[in-house]
Amino acid sequence: VQLVESGGGLVQPGGSLRLSCAASGFTFSNNYMRWARQAPGKGLEWVSIISDDGSFTSYVDSIKGRFTVSRDNEKSTQYLQMNSLKSEDTGLYYCATGVPQYGLGTPPDFAEGYWGQGTQVTVSS
Repeated sequence: VQLVESGGGLVQPGGSLRLSCAASGFTFSNNYMRWARQAPGKGLEWVSIISDDGSFTSYVDSIKGRFTVSRDNEKSTQYLQMNSLKSEDTGLYYCATGVPQYGLGTPPDFAEGYWGQGTQVTVSS
């Protein structure tokens, strides 16, 4: 299993970024996918979940209405469109799969599932 995130960078508050997660080594269309993030000096938190066919999505409250998760099963890629970015969105963003089927309120654990290497998002003026 390989997950490769891209699309991070430096953006001003109020700006937008789109993260991508390219997957390989497993049947992408059969798997739920997640995004998680870790802000400087803080713990890892879940950001979103998307079902295998994209029909179900869930978001952490802090990003609802600003971020949108999607996927393209033909391209084996998951996306996170991030709009109206705030300084508190700064952090390392990870793509994950194979995680036990618990909700966003259960803290992530790198020991569970498969994870990418992360892509840095910095929101600053």
